[in-house]
Amino acid sequence: MMADETNTTAPKPESTHLEAPTDVDKIKNGDKALALFDNLDDIHVGFEPGEEKRLVRKIDMMILPFLSVCYAFYYIDKTTLSYAAIFGIQEDLNLSGAEYSWLSSVFYFGFLAWSFPTNLLMQKFPIGKYLGVNIFGWGFFLMLQAAAKNFTQLAVLRVISGAAEACSDPAFMLITAMWYTRRQQPIRIGLWYTANGFGIALGGLLGYGIGQIEGALASWKYEFLIIGALCCAWGIVMIIFLPDSPVTAPQLSEHERRMAVERLRDNQTGIENRNMKPRQIFEALTDWKVWIFFLLGFSGNIPNGGISNFGTLIIKGFGYSTSNADLPVVTTLMQIPYGCFIAVMILAAVFINDSLPRNNRCAVAIFFVVPTLAGSLGLNFVPDSNSVARLICYYLTGSYNASFVIILSLVTSNISGHTKKSVTNAMIFLGVCTGNIAGPFFYKSSQAPQYTLGIWSMVVANLIEIGLIILLAIGLALENKRRDSLQSTQEGVDDYTRQLELDRTAFSDLTDKENLNFRYVY
Repeated sequence: MMADETNTTAPKPESTHLEAPTDVDKIKNGDKALALFDNLDDIHVGFEPGEEKRLVRKIDMMILPFLSVCYAFYYIDKTTLSYAAIFGIQEDLNLSGAEYSWLSSVFYFGFLAWSFPTNLLMQKFPIGKYLGVNIFGWGFFLMLQAAAKNFTQLAVLRVISGAAEACSDPAFMLITAMWYTRRQQPIRIGLWYTANGFGIALGGLLGYGIGQIEGALASWKYEFLIIGALCCAWGIVMIIFLPDSPVTAPQLSEHERRMAVERLRDNQTGIENRNMKPRQIFEALTDWKVWIFFLLGFSGNIPNGGISNFGTLIIKGFGYSTSNADLPVVTTLMQIPYGCFIAVMILAAVFINDSLPRNNRCAVAIFFVVPTLAGSLGLNFVPDSNSVARLICYYLTGSYNASFVIILSLVTSNISGHTKKSVTNAMIFLGVCTGNIAGPFFYKSSQAPQYTLGIWSMVVANLIEIGLIILLAIGLALENKRRDSLQSTQEGVDDYTRQLELDRTAFSDLTDKENLNFRYVY
């Protein structure tokens, strides 16, 4: 049986999706990885002792720093409005409480509208270059927000910024899937997603430092200008240095490229295919798993939509100020422990998952929802007078990020077929957008600073998320058992034929439904 953590093989299924010839050129519309090989036997490159470890370290250095820094900017970019709020943007632009909530949400309307097109464009263009161009766009439109003179201008710019960022998470997931084995994916996703936490911490430092600038412009304008300029610069760096795939990476030798591809053979998910396949789009939109991922993106990000935009205002309600003149501990700096806690929880989640036997990912995801649930309940029931306990409860809400990392690893590990992967990535982040759009509207200005309805929305969303994860685990386990039963009835298949079948399905750009050698991870 194909497994996440092992190289065990499955008997040959009776499949009409595969083609008899062993010449890779005769696998129609196959994966781009096949360009490196003359026939399927060549896929078995073989490694010298320690050679694979050295290659993985090299890949880590080629990929993870770029994604991590990018993801830190990604979160800082989204929370810039939150920092601008405590440095006077609402007063300067005469924004009402409802208008501020809309500014928090319209960003995700742009993200939502451009989510499907940008995922399809990612399949057509070199992903490293495409991602870099979009990151430059983030920064450019963020800088323009400093010039906004009213709600309408700022709203339009935030919609465009949201569209520019729509490719980010799906691109990171595709890049992770094309470079790492299924066992390695959770830790790598965790490592670049940890930058989310460091982004909050760094955003707190930047927000505080920039807020102290006494120049010709209002403090909140410097927030947009400086952070936007940093994003633009990093976009240029990524365009130049981030490789597009293992097949074409200039940093790798020909032998290293072949090794990078061969080590992913057992994933059965392929690496890259730039041919858009309508049947895979249809399959994705009719696959129950994809809709579960959509709902997980939605329920998991209702809390994020509120916290990312109202977090500083919630902390301010605990009695901490935005100025050193009032209290030594200022609101912006109080976000730093929150970001560090998120980073610690993400790393704990992925390393705990890695230490457990396979098919415990859903259990780990549920485990790391619990602190968020506890923190949300605490914010509802701990007395306002106990500001320290309420601050700790607020920090606990950050644990949902760790759970979401495990969910992302379930997406990269359980969806095969490049077009289907692109559509599925779009679907989960459509859910993410919808959750982030809905989240801020539960935070009523009339309920500030407790935001009772907003905090209860987190509790309900967490409970729904736990139910969905349980449903996903049961469904994937039952499907694996069905495939095991189906293949166990086949006899008389020799080892060479089995391996040839696995080689062919690994890079034929088949979907997880078409490929009976595929086994789900849960």
